[in-house]
Amino acid sequence: MIVVLDYGMSNLSSIANALEYVDAEVVITKEAAQLSKADKIILPGVGAFRDGMSNLQKQGLDKVLYEEVVRNKKPLLGICLGMQLLCDKSYEFGEWKGLGLIRGEVKKFDIDDKLKVPHIGWNNVNFVHEHPVLQGIDNDSNFYFVHSYYVECKDNSDSIGVCDYGGPFTAIIARHNIFATQFHPEKSQKNGLKLLKNFVNWQP
Repeated sequence: MIVVLDYGMSNLSSIANALEYVDAEVVITKEAAQLSKADKIILPGVGAFRDGMSNLQKQGLDKVLYEEVVRNKKPLLGICLGMQLLCDKSYEFGEWKGLGLIRGEVKKFDIDDKLKVPHIGWNNVNFVHEHPVLQGIDNDSNFYFVHSYYVECKDNSDSIGVCDYGGPFTAIIARHNIFATQFHPEKSQKNGLKLLKNFVNWQP
């Protein structure tokens, strides 16, 4: 069973529909107790880092995520804001503490004025390292992005996929049982669906 976490920061129906398309059993929930029943967890997200962390903390989901992902080693997929929340901190409209599951910081794009921020649209991702969740997807494939901030990993080995938008930035993170994407696989057509199917089948 794949649990998609509802903490008020994402369009959950598109993620659920994509997962069901690849034959996953999906439950969307706000309940911390449901995470203990999950085989895998998806932390989606669109919006501000501060609001995302605040919502997780108000619902007690930050502590439950730590328990299930770090102690119980359940596979976790973070998507967009969900990837950023995994990091130590963000500098989005201030300085905010994250979940601390990945050593890294979230920073705003500081790029040429010719490129618009937020970064919206299709871009190629270069796979720096092989990973089971990327199996069967061609390197330099296109994925769909919507974001103004990016993750800077403290440990470069955690960054396994890189996109270039006014300079390289981390598009995919992987560490042990955690996998996360800055892009939206549920909006990335066949490549995104393949990635989701691989995650459903992944046994780290």
